[in-house]
Amino acid sequence: MKTVVRFSILMVLVSGIAIADEVTDWNHVMLTAVLTPPVTSAPVATRVAAIFQAAVFDAVNGVDRRYTPIYVPAAAPPGASRRAAAVQAAYATLLNLYPNQKDKFDQQRSASLAAIADTNDAVQAGLSWGQYVADQIWSWRSQDGFSDAPAAYLGSTDPGKWRPTPPAMAAGLVPQLAHLTPWAMPSPSHFRPTGPAAMTSDQYLADFNETKSMGGATNSGRTADATLNANFWQAGNPPDYFDPVVISLAAQHHYSAVQTARLLALVNMGISDAIIGCWDAKYAYSSWRPVTAIQLADTDGNDSTAADGAWTPLLVSPPFPEYPSAHSCASGAATHILSQIFGEETSFEIASNAMPGVTRKFHNFTAALSEIVNARIYGGIHFRTACVDGTALGISVGDYMLGHAMVPLHGGRKGRDQ
Repeated sequence: MKTVVRFSILMVLVSGIAIADEVTDWNHVMLTAVLTPPVTSAPVATRVAAIFQAAVFDAVNGVDRRYTPIYVPAAAPPGASRRAAAVQAAYATLLNLYPNQKDKFDQQRSASLAAIADTNDAVQAGLSWGQYVADQIWSWRSQDGFSDAPAAYLGSTDPGKWRPTPPAMAAGLVPQLAHLTPWAMPSPSHFRPTGPAAMTSDQYLADFNETKSMGGATNSGRTADATLNANFWQAGNPPDYFDPVVISLAAQHHYSAVQTARLLALVNMGISDAIIGCWDAKYAYSSWRPVTAIQLADTDGNDSTAADGAWTPLLVSPPFPEYPSAHSCASGAATHILSQIFGEETSFEIASNAMPGVTRKFHNFTAALSEIVNARIYGGIHFRTACVDGTALGISVGDYMLGHAMVPLHGGRKGRDQ
């Protein structure tokens, strides 16, 4: 697979297919807001995107009444403008999430409303409904546990256990995500994987040697494309990568506004639940990062692992435990949902607002997952077992989401109705 550099096509993918569609236009506004300094961290961005897309979906679905709602019963006033409802739900939610970006949101809201040709009464009814939905979703998810920040997590100095990593030596990031109320799955631990490979096992040795040889900052066996691959998948956050893919595929299949809103909600809620499940496992197992494992290999009880006190990874190790891989969890959920709806052998491209001008092109979803797994190893921040198990967790979450969220009201396959 080669990297494709396309500036004009990138703009089309990222800007929501460049059409006057409030659902896709405001998704782009949300993605931009997340990456506006101070940039929202990747795990927190998944919560942001899920809250945002849940509000937009329930607002639009409240007018169309085609699927079971996420939280707010579908009861928009008769004749309410679907487009105005989407705008207001999106605007109000982003204002709650990023109040300091109000001027930008105000400008977008004015432009969006100016493009709506519905009657004034319909627009006003839609605005009122969209605001109501946004308020209800915000009140609900404000109680999800995110604000209950625990004491700083510093891990342990025991062999195999996570502890702060250089250069920042920061405490574990947002440990409260491990206890967040899921969107659909029964509990954060519902899909908890079995844990990292035992340090004395052949699997651990194979993982250790692979990351040590391929993921180092220097003297690595990586190709130039593998290095670009590692940096590309580290630059953004899961919604930044996958939401433009959702929008592009929805446009190719001529999805309506409510269908597109539903698919964006399915993918982002699936990603968010996968991250909740991932954080549950990360802090339950608290496994050390490769930079620690390789530098302190003489303490791991495995005579076959060779310590290298000078080894550093290509990428800066994220400040939280290694197992399982968060990117693999999120990507497993997103790609499984999309593969079940559009088919495994669907071709697509992935761009990133965080690395403009670079596009990764795939012929199927399995190929994308494989690249993401390898990217974490090439970056020196994960062992393969963490990526494989994270992918499996994400796939399980995605499958559960398809069967339990936004079910068609008038027939069709659960989660897969187009």
